[in-house]
Amino acid sequence: MEVYHTSIVVVEHPDTAHSRTFLDFGPGFYITPLQEQAVKYGARFTHRGKEAFLNIYELADDLTPWKVIKFEQYDEAWLDFVTECRKGRVVGNYDIVIGGIANDKVFRTVDLYFAGDISKEECLRRLIFEEPNNQICIRSQQALNECLTFKSSQRL
Repeated sequence: MEVYHTSIVVVEHPDTAHSRTFLDFGPGFYITPLQEQAVKYGARFTHRGKEAFLNIYELADDLTPWKVIKFEQYDEAWLDFVTECRKGRVVGNYDIVIGGIANDKVFRTVDLYFAGDISKEECLRRLIFEEPNNQICIRSQQALNECLTFKSSQRL
């Protein structure tokens, strides 16, 4: 499957060492199968006057050798996982995490929950109407090395 990662540099040899800690699924290398989503993310860089590159990879079709967790919707399991990861805690011993991204609209709702302004139930009630985008976080370097192949990049 073709997947994308946007950065201020060409990333031919991705690694997990340069990841930030407080992300949706914890530290790792984030990719998406949605090119439009990756291009929109690149606008964050270009609006600040930086270069942005759409890095294109091939993700292995068979992920069964790896410990994978997949969230199909914005539900309590997803919310609990993201909450812990955004606190800087690594949840589970997963090589790969797949699920919805906390885009701006979703994150506003989740942020209200994090701040204690709405209950978990209210947060979940609001999220049920959101269609998840898709992100994949490869959290182990070995899985990254064996599952992802750089194809090309293009300046945005």
